Formats: sequence, C-alpha cells, structure tokens
Amino acid sequence: MIFVLGIGGTFQFGYHLSVLNSPSPFIKQFINDTWVKRYRTELSDGTLTLIWSSVVSVFSIGGLIGSTASGYLTGKFGKKRCQLVNSILPIVSALLVGLSQVTGYFEMVLVGRFLCGLNTGLGINIHAQYVGEAAPRKLRGFINATGPMFVTLGKFCGQIVGLRELFGTEFLWPQVLLLSGITSFVQLITLPFFPESPTYLLLEKDDKEACQKALKQLWGDRDHQAAIDEMLKERNTRGKSGRMGVLELLRDPSHRWQLCSMISMILGLQLSGASAIYFYSYDVFLKAGFPKDQIAYVSLGVGSFEFVSAMICSLLIDRFGRKILILGGYGLMALTLALLTVTLSMQEAYFWMPYCSVGLTFTFIFLYGAGPAGATISTCVEIFAQAPRVPAFVVSGVFSWVGLYVLGMIFPYIVESLQHFCFLIFIFVIFFSGTLIFFIIPETKGKTIVEISQEFNKLNFRKQYKEDKASISPEGGQCTRL
Repeated sequence: MIFVLGIGGTFQFGYHLSVLNSPSPFIKQFINDTWVKRYRTELSDGTLTLIWSSVVSVFSIGGLIGSTASGYLTGKFGKKRCQLVNSILPIVSALLVGLSQVTGYFEMVLVGRFLCGLNTGLGINIHAQYVGEAAPRKLRGFINATGPMFVTLGKFCGQIVGLRELFGTEFLWPQVLLLSGITSFVQLITLPFFPESPTYLLLEKDDKEACQKALKQLWGDRDHQAAIDEMLKERNTRGKSGRMGVLELLRDPSHRWQLCSMISMILGLQLSGASAIYFYSYDVFLKAGFPKDQIAYVSLGVGSFEFVSAMICSLLIDRFGRKILILGGYGLMALTLALLTVTLSMQEAYFWMPYCSVGLTFTFIFLYGAGPAGATISTCVEIFAQAPRVPAFVVSGVFSWVGLYVLGMIFPYIVESLQHFCFLIFIFVIFFSGTLIFFIIPETKGKTIVEISQEFNKLNFRKQYKEDKASISPEGGQCTRL
C-alpha cells in the first residue's frame, strides 16, 4: 500500500518538479514554431518568456487549487475514492502533452501542466493523510517518512527521463510525461484492492465493522480493539464527531499552536536553502572541471544521493525520533551553508576549492534528505487528530504552494543581487525554524494523538493551565485560600 500510494502521490510532485528542466529549450522552440505557422510571424522574446513562464507557473496554480479543494473532497468522498479519481489526471495530462506536437497546439502543454499541478495538489494532501492514518503507531514515523522519499524518487526519475538519451530531444520531448501516466495507471488499477483509511471509516463514517476489516487487512488478522479504542478516545477528547472546516479550525483555540507550528515547519523547509543549492550546482560542477555535456549526469548523482538519504531517514526516524533528526539536520545544514559560502567566495584562490564546494553540495543534500525533509512531514501528520488534520493540510498546502510560487518568482532576483551570499539568508531561516521547533514542538515518537494534544494544550490554554497549576497546593491538595 505504501508503494501504491507513493507512485500516485508525492512521486508525481517530485517528477513534475524536475522533468521539464532538460527539454525546456525544445518546448520553447515548439511554442515559437507553432506561433510562426499560425500567425506567419515570430514571437518576440518578451512574449515567449511570458508564455513559458505561464507554462511553469500554472503548475503552482493548479497545485494551489487542488490543495484547497482536498479538504472538502476527502471529507465528503473519502481518501480512497478521491485518489482513484485523481489518478486519471496524469493520464489525461500525458495524452495532452504527447499529442501537442502532432496537433500543433502549444496550449495543450499549458492545460496538461495545469492538470499536473491539480493532481499533485490533491495527491500530496491525500497521500500524507491516507498513509499516516493507515500506519500502526510503532511504524508511524517510517511510513510517514516514505512520502518525502517518493518525492526524491520522482525528482530522480524526472531527471533520468529528461536525459537526451531518452526523451530530452527535439522530437521525443512530448513523451516526457509518459512515466507519470503509467505510474498513475498502475495506481488506478491496484488501489481498489486496498481498504479506505481505518480512521476515516470509524470516526467519519461511524462504521466499526469496516474499520476492523481494514485494520486486519493492513495490520494482520488479530485483535485490534486497542487501536479502535484509541481512535474513539481521540474523538471523545474533541467532544464531537464529524468533519471540521477550515474556518472552524482557524477559530479553534485548541489547535492554534499546532497550526502555527505546521505552517512554520513547512515554510522553514522550503526556505532552508535546497532551492539555492540546486540553482548553484551547475556553476559549482562547472568550476570543478566537469564538462558541460556531463553536468546533467553529475546532477543525476545529486538526485540519487537525495533519494538514498530519504531512505536512511525513514529507517532512522522511529529509532531516534523526529526532533533529533530535524534539529540535528538543521544544525549541520547551517554549518554546511556557511562553509559553502566561504568556498564559493574563494573559488579562484586555490585549485582544490571547487572540489570542496562539490563535496559540500552533496553533504547538504544528504543532510536535508536524511533529516528535516522526512521528519518534518511525519511531525505535521502526527500533531493533528483526524478531524482537524484535513483542514490543517489545506491551510498548510495553501502556504506551501503560494510559497513555492513566490520563491520561484523572487529567487532569481535574490541570487542576482546577493550572489552566493544568499545562503546567509537561509542560515537565518534555519536558525529561526530550529529555535521554534526546539521550544514549541514536542517529540511525537511513540505517543498517541491524545498525549500530543495534551502537550500542545499547555500552550493553547496557557493562562488556564497556569491557573489550574496554581490552584493545587504543594502537598498535592486543593488550595482553600479565598
């Protein structure tokens, strides 16, 4: 089930992030050639840039819409049914892009890219919640960490497909989304054999029998009454059953710090410097003496390194806990960025300095994948109960996709003005995010949702908590003072 959900979930996000990088010159040429055939005149550079920017940015727009709609759709129809319908979108997208060159409509690439964004916006939220709710407590960290692992696998596969030996050519680029369509088709025909989320069946559908059947299929044929009692306790703690809306979550004081923590962790992950590392990797490898036509393969090594590190994270997370991986990773990442700033400043001073930059680039990617990238998503899933988890992922998805769009727009200007000193900004972000996690977010390893909620309530109801504590005498009895 982890594999089936992964190939149609976060894998798609990683794949679409990287797959158009190599064939982008051929797509731009196709847009220009189509324009010439249609209007007998060439596109101006400004218009071509505008159309290409639309192709790139419409992915984020589709992702934002899909993420926003995921709360309503999963609450009404369930995660399994939503993901099955969502699996159709990459197939349609692959057909549109694949036929665009034959039909001579570059608009089909635009629509296909939008559908890819819509699919990933829905898929990321559904995947994280579905797999998290289906996981037993002792394997919860490992299973939640597989989401980021499939993101890195998607990036890696997108890089491979974009190579000139495969589909990164003038005539074969329309087939770059073929793998995306195939993996979605595999999910479409295999997911029906798996059950709906047990938590969803019990807490939202109130179907205890279906929940027990799902647990036996996923966890083994034995008594799972303890897990069911834990789910019911989670619902009773909240005081009511049913779905929770976004506005209700925003007004609910009992989840204020969970929501703020989740948004901060997601934005901190986006602004931790991974985008800058990938942006500078080409120059770093070029300075180190790699031929231009070989840099794509070195970048492929970076992608494979990130995938391996994500696998390591999934193996370590239930042993060491979430906070240690996040804080340890952030600390070493900040140190790596500081050293990389120094080596990039001294690229011309010593002949061996570029090789240090290459080593630091690989080190940063390893630390990012083995620490914060996997552990952050796992923590975000675990700090919310079933009812608020759905709208919480909608809110975080909005921040995530808007942040991705804004970062894509302003990042080139930041690099142009600050050069490699832009890493200093990311060091500050890492320090701020790490401080917040250290003081605010509890360790979730091995704890129930109820226990985690009780720890957050010390912050959500700080005033009431202090008053209750003060009302207890040092001997343990009630204070009788008026």
